[in-house]
Amino acid sequence: MNQEVLESKLEDIKEQVSISPLSKEDSQRQFIKITEKYDLKHSLDFEEAWEVTQELRKRKEYRNRVLKFEEEIKEIDGVLVGKELDKVNPTKHSFADGCYIREIFNPAGEIIVTKIHKKEHPFFLMKGNMTILTENGFEYREAPYHGITYPGTKRVIYTHTDCLFVTVHVTNETDLEKIEEEVIAKDFDSL
Repeated sequence: MNQEVLESKLEDIKEQVSISPLSKEDSQRQFIKITEKYDLKHSLDFEEAWEVTQELRKRKEYRNRVLKFEEEIKEIDGVLVGKELDKVNPTKHSFADGCYIREIFNPAGEIIVTKIHKKEHPFFLMKGNMTILTENGFEYREAPYHGITYPGTKRVIYTHTDCLFVTVHVTNETDLEKIEEEVIAKDFDSL
């Protein structure tokens, strides 16, 4: 099968899945039928494969909704972006032996849509409390708190109080533009 035909068939499958996905029961029957027909061996049983599929769909739906929300919020009168947002959210940059430390102040009552993180790194909520929307739902966090940001993370944050948030990134780079290229993805497809 040539590449063009293969891509066409994959597009057909993608369209079928989005328009009329199989139920869990139909998927299970198909799984068994194809396994028997081709005498396949698996590293996941059906329930595990189904669970992985549902998690992937949930992640994709979350990401699409957050991107849509981000676009819609930018259209609201008075929303700050770019340099105007930076004035309200002052950032302090520090460097220490292969680490870039980013400290940002976020005032109370702010809704923030973060960028897409490329690399795993620790974060620290040093002051305040916030609610964070992630792929896993809403999470309330109160200082002091620390956690790990994983690749592909994009959050929506609401600051209940003034907050001080710190992230630490492993890099030998000190140029802020180059650091952003290194740690921030332009979109989910480039992860």
